[in-house]
Amino acid sequence: MITANRITSICVAVTLVLALCCGFRPTDGAEASGATPPSLWELCREKSSVHCFATLFSAQDVRDRLASEEGRQQAMEWCRATGVTHVFIESFRDGYQAPRDLLTAARDAFRQAGFEVSGCVTPTHVGKRSTGWNLISCYTDLKTQDRLAEIFAYAASLFDEIMIDDFLFTDCTCPECQQARAKRIVRIGDQEFPVNGDSWSAYRCELMVQLSRIKILQAARKVNPNVRIIIKYPQWYDYFHERGYDVIRQTADFDRIWVGTETRDYDDPRWGRTVQYEGYFIMRWLGGIGGEKCGGGWFDPFGTTEHTYVEQARQTILGGARETLLFCYGALQRGTGPRNVEVLRTHIPELLAVAEKIQTRQIIGVAAYKPPHSSPGREPYVYDFVGMLGIPLVPCHEFPENAQAAFFPVHALTDPQFEERLVRLVDCGIPILLTDALAGQLKNKDLLNRSNVHILPVQGDPHRLLKLTEKELAPFRTALLRPFGITFIAPNKVALYLFEDGSYVIENFNNDPVKAALNGQEHEIPGRGWIQVWK
Repeated sequence: MITANRITSICVAVTLVLALCCGFRPTDGAEASGATPPSLWELCREKSSVHCFATLFSAQDVRDRLASEEGRQQAMEWCRATGVTHVFIESFRDGYQAPRDLLTAARDAFRQAGFEVSGCVTPTHVGKRSTGWNLISCYTDLKTQDRLAEIFAYAASLFDEIMIDDFLFTDCTCPECQQARAKRIVRIGDQEFPVNGDSWSAYRCELMVQLSRIKILQAARKVNPNVRIIIKYPQWYDYFHERGYDVIRQTADFDRIWVGTETRDYDDPRWGRTVQYEGYFIMRWLGGIGGEKCGGGWFDPFGTTEHTYVEQARQTILGGARETLLFCYGALQRGTGPRNVEVLRTHIPELLAVAEKIQTRQIIGVAAYKPPHSSPGREPYVYDFVGMLGIPLVPCHEFPENAQAAFFPVHALTDPQFEERLVRLVDCGIPILLTDALAGQLKNKDLLNRSNVHILPVQGDPHRLLKLTEKELAPFRTALLRPFGITFIAPNKVALYLFEDGSYVIENFNNDPVKAALNGQEHEIPGRGWIQVWK
């Protein structure tokens, strides 16, 4: 007997085949059906070496949703329907540590059902509270350090791989922290380490590096010598160093790194003001630092519509991630979560196909230099906004000596050799785009008169770049794309991604359809849609 649900499933499956073959995007009506292709689980297992979908069960999810056999079975069915083949089961979050028996039961049940299983720790409400954000801890405090070691030793006794959610930082300015910063000494247990400078960023980076080495990595490996530990970096990359993230040393120390690629809806009153391109930029920038250590991207449903939720997935995959983590199971059962997942499921076959194409292709474009530990001044996250202008960026953490075209904001001044390096690029005739703030701080003002140097009018507000007209954008695009033999005409908020074999992707972040032309080839791109041309 063929049921109504079965008929709906068949219809959605046919729609997906059409989508993959013809470049058709399912209509809202098809997306709203809620049906899942019967083969999604098998497809995701088959393609897991190309790209893997994962989710997290928070420590509270373990307590509230995985404590019974029925709850575990429901969770597994949801994972299968969503194409999730890897689950992270968390042992600690917000001061709560899940019991060993519940963690073991959940871990073993998922393993026996064919899932890859890892652990997770979210270091919030650990010991002494920070004077800043009260979720965060004062890691100058020795008892708090010891508690952190206990938390990771416990997790390592249960799992061979542990992800650290992006709260491994500190913003504390208590008297104890102030005294240690002034002395330029970090103390971890009975060991002391010198700090190179008296700034908060210098103190916090040294503190978190040494804390990670002794109270996380050593503590966990003492219990489980085979444990692999992943540090997940937040999406607020312009301020990492101010709160203690040292992306060079910590990436070297940890077994793997992950990236927060959540961007959410730009107009959302609570979560907004972050543009979608940020997920791509940070994924590529940290991917350049981490290399093979860089695993996946992680995003959530908060402050999203189904459109921005799918855009987070696209940006994560375009950024070269090998895995996508959907945070988190509990959150995805409420609010916008169910609708987001319902729509994402219909896009997963296409996302996997794109991931497979990207895996074998090198991106090309305008080098976008962000030195590690660089501060943004009045240009926070300006890279993300430039990417929204249809300028294909190649994020880099080292100066791009061999760039064919390059973009430099004030962040570049962190490099003490920047200006002399810039002179060499300019002398070679390379098209250069500088922000007005950077141009104003250059000592060699003659550079600004060179025909291949262009000034981007940020005016201390990167958000204003989203208001530039197509006519205003044309000179920048034309100059920067000329070395690649490419012309691109499109409105604002249309991003371009180029690959060395001539393939390209164009994504429209506008609500309405737009027309875009690459080398004279015209495309009509639906609102909040994309097109891909693979060679």
